[in-house]
Amino acid sequence: MIDLKNKVALVTGGGRDIGGEISKKLTSLGAKVCFNYFDSDEKGDATLKSIKDNGGEAVMVRGDLTKQSDIDNLVQSCTRTFGDKIDILVNVTGGLVGRKTMEEMDEKFWDFLMTINLKTVFLVTKTVLPFMPGGSAIVNFSSQAARDGGGPGALAYATAKGGVLTFTRGLAKELGPKGIRVNAVSPGMIATTFHDTFTKPEVREKVAAGTPLRREGKAKEVADLVVYLASDESSFITGASVEINGGTYFI
Repeated sequence: MIDLKNKVALVTGGGRDIGGEISKKLTSLGAKVCFNYFDSDEKGDATLKSIKDNGGEAVMVRGDLTKQSDIDNLVQSCTRTFGDKIDILVNVTGGLVGRKTMEEMDEKFWDFLMTINLKTVFLVTKTVLPFMPGGSAIVNFSSQAARDGGGPGALAYATAKGGVLTFTRGLAKELGPKGIRVNAVSPGMIATTFHDTFTKPEVREKVAAGTPLRREGKAKEVADLVVYLASDESSFITGASVEINGGTYFI
């Protein structure tokens, strides 16, 4: 059984869906968790309540992670509450925002997608690193879209998530000698509000039907994978991207 007692974790986008399940899973295994949210107050409150009702320790901090000042506040809130070390960083924040083809998108849309999906990973990681001791772990979120180019209108999103993969590999080489591991997960079709918002029901049904396991994934299943990569149970894994898509795409 994974034991995360005496570990402190910071989860961006940790208030709902996959991020919320990660926050809950980490605390269930003994970690103290700081999680960030931006516009999902109700779901963030529900996640925090669930953690505390089950005896876990967590602090919730609102913030726009495209702003360095909000990132600084998040990290300061975490270290002020749980001490000057962060053993686990999970970069979940990001999103599709909207589906636009090359012809439809403008520079502003492109830049925003790059910022929320890639630049935030850089900014948060750079801010947290001074607090990460040897033996720490970083888990970034890429996507199956980074592998296959994504669905219609997902060009900018897929490109940014491809950047996350490269960032993960490069940072793993840089931080390995310091004893810090860096990995990524690349989810496929997972049942979340992401797909509730941006993917048509008939498309989801088609994708699920074409999956060897004949279903969408669950947020909890992604959380289980993330926690494994964040724990000492995966101590010789770094620079990897683990696909979690029910078999719809192999590498």
